This record gives sequence, C-alpha cells and structure tokens, in this order.
Amino acid sequence: MNRNAQFQNAYRGGKSYVSPLVVTYVLPRRKGRVRYGITASKKIGCAAKRNRARRVIKAAVFELLPLAEGAYDLVFVARAKTAEAKSTAVYEVLYGQLRKAGVIADEASFLFGKV
Repeated sequence: MNRNAQFQNAYRGGKSYVSPLVVTYVLPRRKGRVRYGITASKKIGCAAKRNRARRVIKAAVFELLPLAEGAYDLVFVARAKTAEAKSTAVYEVLYGQLRKAGVIADEASFLFGKV
C-alpha cells in the first residue's frame, strides 16, 4: 500500500490489534491479494530509530506473508519500543495478531514449524 487513502480506509474500517511493540490494522477485502503498509511516526524518535523500527517489522512481515490466506489490507504501526526490540519478538507479536485476526490459519504453525 502506498496511498494515503488506502491507509485511511484501513484505519477507519479495519479492526485493530494492539501490543506494546506494534499496532496492526486488518481490513478484509473481497478479492485480490494481501497488501500491507508500515508506518512509524516521529514520536518514535530520530530517523535512524524510525528506519530500524520499519526494518524489523518488514523482516517479520516477509516471513509471515506466505502464511496469509485471503485478501486483506494490513497496516503495521511501529511503537516506541519497536526500535529497541529484537526481530524475533516482533515476529511473535505479529504472528499472534494475524492469527487472532484470521489472516493466518491456526494450522499454519504446524505446517511451517513456527512459534
């Protein structure tokens, strides 16, 4: 996702899942594939911290996207603790949020041996 309107639709119409590391907005779509966007506001800190937060989230998302079923718009919002967190911690949080949202099936953990 790269347009402001797409992010706004996800914020308004999507369901949010909150953790101390990441906030995830999930908006189901009728057809297509999974689209995602990552944001980090200036509240997180300087540009280096914001970039690290986005990189950590992006690494986790790339591992989780093959497990996704259906068509969704996903927005991941970095929080202050994201920049200091390990990528494995962010992966576990995102995995739990996406499984709770129904984006990833419960059986996916058995198939791929994750978490």
